[in-house]
Amino acid sequence: MAQSAKTSSPTWHRLAQPSDRLRAQWVRGDDRTRWVACGRTWDAVAVPIPRGLDALVAMRVSPRRGYPVLADHLRDQLYVLVPPGSGGAAAGLPGVRVLSDGFQLLMPAGQHGSPVAHWVSPPRNGAPPLIRPDRLTHHLRALARDQQEAAAS
Repeated sequence: MAQSAKTSSPTWHRLAQPSDRLRAQWVRGDDRTRWVACGRTWDAVAVPIPRGLDALVAMRVSPRRGYPVLADHLRDQLYVLVPPGSGGAAAGLPGVRVLSDGFQLLMPAGQHGSPVAHWVSPPRNGAPPLIRPDRLTHHLRALARDQQEAAAS
């Protein structure tokens, strides 16, 4: 049977799962992290990894576009970068924190990062596209509502 030349597109959920090779690099300490001030070129919306990934999938944004998204695997947090000053749109949602002026976020200084600062989707060179906070908030709110309804039934 002939094999298709087309490769499958990476999915948000698959990209968020560190490979054995990446874990080995973390153990060796091949890469570093650094603190970066929030609120200047972006705000960060912190959400539990599963819900954040589900929201990105529901939004139908492609990981190939270079939207900067970080995972902290020790705290089970996904950090979705949105335009500066706009993260407040997600404030008040259950389990969601907004990092803006006065906050810092640990980011990979290189390609691999660490278990607490892993690029699920690294930014592209130049000005990376940022997730629209209104769309992110809409989908996070819908997922929270669906979860509440499922728990009630």
